[in-house]
Amino acid sequence: AAYAFTTALGLYNFYLNGAKVGDDEMTPGWTSYRKHLLYQTYDVTHSLKPGVNAAGAMLGAGWYKGVMGLTKARCNYGDRTAFAMQMVLYYEDGTAETVTTGPDWIGADSPIVFSEIYDGETYDASLEIPGWASEEHPGGDWRPVETVPWDISVLRAQSGSRVRMVDRMPARRIFTTPKGETVIDFGQNMTGRIHVSAYGKPGDVIELRCFEVLDARGNVYLANLRAAKTTMKYVFAKEETVSWHPRFTYMGFRYAVIRSFPGTPKTENFTAYTLHSAMEPAGSITCSNPLLNQLHHNYLWGLKGNFLDVPTDCPQRDERLGWTGDAQIFCRTACYLMNAYPFYSKWLVDVAADQTPEGGVPHVVPNIEKGRTDGNWLLRQGPDSAAAWADVAVILPWTLYLMYGDKAVLRRQYGSMKAWIDFMKKHSKDYIWNYKLQFGDWVALDAKEGSYFGATPNDLTCTAYFAYSTGLFAKMAEVIGKQEDAQEYRALYKHIVKKYQDTFFDRDGNLTAQTQTAHIVSLYFGLTPEPYRNRTVEGLKRLLAKENGHLVTGFVGTPYFCHALSRNGCVKEAYDLLLKEDFPSWLYQVKKGATTIWEHWDGLKPDGSMWSPDMNSFNHYAYGAIGEWMYRVMAGLETDEQAPGFRHAVLYPRIGGGLSFVDACHRSVYGDFGVRWEIAGDEVVLTVRIPANTSACVRLDGAETVLENDGLAFRTRNGLCEAEAGSGTYRIRY
Repeated sequence: AAYAFTTALGLYNFYLNGAKVGDDEMTPGWTSYRKHLLYQTYDVTHSLKPGVNAAGAMLGAGWYKGVMGLTKARCNYGDRTAFAMQMVLYYEDGTAETVTTGPDWIGADSPIVFSEIYDGETYDASLEIPGWASEEHPGGDWRPVETVPWDISVLRAQSGSRVRMVDRMPARRIFTTPKGETVIDFGQNMTGRIHVSAYGKPGDVIELRCFEVLDARGNVYLANLRAAKTTMKYVFAKEETVSWHPRFTYMGFRYAVIRSFPGTPKTENFTAYTLHSAMEPAGSITCSNPLLNQLHHNYLWGLKGNFLDVPTDCPQRDERLGWTGDAQIFCRTACYLMNAYPFYSKWLVDVAADQTPEGGVPHVVPNIEKGRTDGNWLLRQGPDSAAAWADVAVILPWTLYLMYGDKAVLRRQYGSMKAWIDFMKKHSKDYIWNYKLQFGDWVALDAKEGSYFGATPNDLTCTAYFAYSTGLFAKMAEVIGKQEDAQEYRALYKHIVKKYQDTFFDRDGNLTAQTQTAHIVSLYFGLTPEPYRNRTVEGLKRLLAKENGHLVTGFVGTPYFCHALSRNGCVKEAYDLLLKEDFPSWLYQVKKGATTIWEHWDGLKPDGSMWSPDMNSFNHYAYGAIGEWMYRVMAGLETDEQAPGFRHAVLYPRIGGGLSFVDACHRSVYGDFGVRWEIAGDEVVLTVRIPANTSACVRLDGAETVLENDGLAFRTRNGLCEAEAGSGTYRIRY
């Protein structure tokens, strides 16, 4: 047997005897490299042969050394790429041998003459060295290598969620734009690479530039890519047919404009492959409304487009950073769609590693912007600790605990969570928390003209999250047996809530901030005084009616809007909001042909013009957080906080929206839960599936008479018709 342990400073492909080892891409991934560097492990027994074997690696700059971040700095982690390997060989006689990289290796320039995450890759076939990773003495211009010093104590084995080529997407059509440019359409906005097959002669060039959308006239639109060149280029060295794709970059695209191609391009010349962290699919929803089915598709593909080793904000422009706010907003939805536990667990290590000594959490993780404040207005005003963004340090571990039932993540992240709560406490004034730069209700439509910052005051949104995260932390402290901390932080939570209520509600029970988001967070985070709850709900409905039933919320309010309504007796209003089809709404994007989630409600305006090109991603999953409501409420697949990980579930689908059926499933750690409800006149037929070793509370929404109970003992409790059920499949008619 033989096993290879490999990693790099930069990106690498590892070869044995001329063949790439494994099907991982973009290895070793993106981490806070000097604190946390991953290595990959491969069983290479069958890659070896009797006699002499050859090993080699191809390197790229990647996130480590290439141009990255808001400041467009180069060499953010170091100025030299490097490769490391340790191979252990076990022989039949019981002995073992270790082979490692070292000064006896040799190096040469590769045919990849340019490679950057934002700008793409250029391959010059004339620089190929035949047999470079298969022959004992290959030709070419080789030179001695240098050893790069590194602290090996930061090395950790990668446990899962490696980046892979996942979906194969053949080109749908090739067409000519009104401006005369030749464009390939793959029919789906995605993240990945294009594989090209073509016949050419020496000096011929294949050059494609990837992009997301066409403009109102059907021409190539590149402005929203900002400075990203997103170009892939291959230069032929001899007359031959080649199959080629970039190695150390990726693009966010639906289209590619052909800048150069030998001969007449045909669809069969181009196949796209998505790239994202490999995760087991965990959920699905179909229903009678095809627009909602497309919405589900869109936020699933938003996940596919942005879960590339870290949860990025967008995959196409010169950014692609691990924005903590986007990750926090979407994490519950992601856990319904995929088994995201290994992916998030890996990233949370870097959340903790990149916290400031005081406990502040950077806006982006890995914090590639650390120490760089020039060249970007955001970083000059405050590079860390924004409410809703930094709270990912607490909300994400809580979500993983709820969805997977594993206390280990709470123990591992405990110090990080506590440090963040203490940071907010230290910088609060009489329990009102605000600090330097705050994004607030980012890109809300109630912002002032030309501003990204919504109308809800930062004092309110910050203090709301201060309370919410502190309350969650107190719960988690109790879960893992830290009773003293639980008691201390429960007391802190009560102080914050009282201050919030005294500050942001007037004597008549009205919120001082008359915005949708102020009402939403007050209701969803449990910050509304009970005597004022109905008034707050009515206030939210009034503000909704003022906008003709439309939302004007941003990153803070949008994820919880439908929850704030449905939890407070307004299921109809929640469905009405979800099902709006005109701007601004989720389904407006769908009707405009979106195949992923947009960054802005009006990224593409009704007249076909674009939102400002400086920040207009068409693959920005944050607003896809509505998926959580569709799974938890529309489908009724809910975990029980007292028995997390779906050991005990609450199956409580809410009927409405004019839907005639909803069919959903979620694969928990115990197995598949399923809920299907369908309407027949004034009757509901509900079918639920509960896996072995679990149980569920089955609740019937709006039940007047149970006609068939399938052996379940339904009774009314607290106004709800419900029954406990063990594992099995049940059909209930009411």
